[in-house]
Parts: sequence; structure tokens; C-alpha cells
Amino acid sequence: MSRVGKLPVPIPSGVTVVVEDERMIRVKGPNGELTHPVLAGTHVVVDGAEARVSSGQMVRNPAFGTMRAKLNNMVLGVTTGFNRNLEIQGTGYRAAMEGNTLVLQLGLSHAIRFEVPQGITVKVENPTRIRVSGADKAQVGQVAANIRGFRPPEPYKGKGVRYEGEYVRRKAGKAAGAA
Repeated sequence: MSRVGKLPVPIPSGVTVVVEDERMIRVKGPNGELTHPVLAGTHVVVDGAEARVSSGQMVRNPAFGTMRAKLNNMVLGVTTGFNRNLEIQGTGYRAAMEGNTLVLQLGLSHAIRFEVPQGITVKVENPTRIRVSGADKAQVGQVAANIRGFRPPEPYKGKGVRYEGEYVRRKAGKAAGAA
């Protein structure tokens, strides 16, 4: 059995965890409300200020540790939230917010307009830094990946959208004077 799955998930004050019909988990806190189905072969039991995940069978169950990790991420999401920072590098590359739309100038003939999904907050700290935040860890990561996917960093000059602190392996350009 998973070592991670055996650990209880602490539930801080102000957060409620409810298991509905042994099929759905609902976590409610100051940053919002999240729901997730209980994975097959696992059971979630809320006991006071902690929740425990148990496996229906004592053999190898790959969903056991995953369910515990998802529950823990839901509790963390409704208390502190998750965020992902993006950096834009390149001459003339910039970002701006227009209402609920992220407008990106990434060296194309037109501006890219990205509608921010509900439950996610996108903040343009300066024209070359974007902060994606929200309560659902998977959704925050997916939105950040979608924004990065418009112009991933290229290996020759490093231009494009990258995660904060991401290392981009650089390649040598053309050899000068080679005939």
C-alpha cells in the first residue's frame, strides 16, 4: 500500500469536508468550494479535524495514494490556493488584461486573446510577468500550460513564454563563415 496514502489529511478550522453518498467529496473553505469523485477502490472517512483514505482491498491499489493527494490538494486549495508564475521574453512580447481576457503580443501578426476560465485569476504584474492563481491545482497548472503553449521558449534565442525559473537549454546558432 502507498505510504503517502496512509497519512491523514489535516483539516484546518474554517474548512469543511463532506463525503456525499461515498461517491463525491466536497471541500468548502474561504477560497471557494471544490468537488471531486471518490476514485474506484478507495473510501474517504472524515474523523474530526482529519480525513483518512482507505483502500477497499489490501492488495496494490494505484488509486489509494492518488486519492489522498487529491484530497490534500483540495484542502490546500480552499485555504491558501495555488499559483503559477509565467515570464515572457522577447523584443515586443507583452501581456495585458482587458476585463476577463488576457491579450498576448507574442510576435505573431495578430494579438492572442485568451478567455480566463471561471475559478482562475490571471494577473499581469508587469508586461512580461503573468500570475495564474486559483483553488484547483490541476486547473491552475492547465491554464498556465495553455498560456505557455501559445509560444513556448525556443532554444536559439530563448524567446517565448516560460515558467518562472524554467531552464531553457540553448543551442548554438549557425557557424559564422562556414561555406
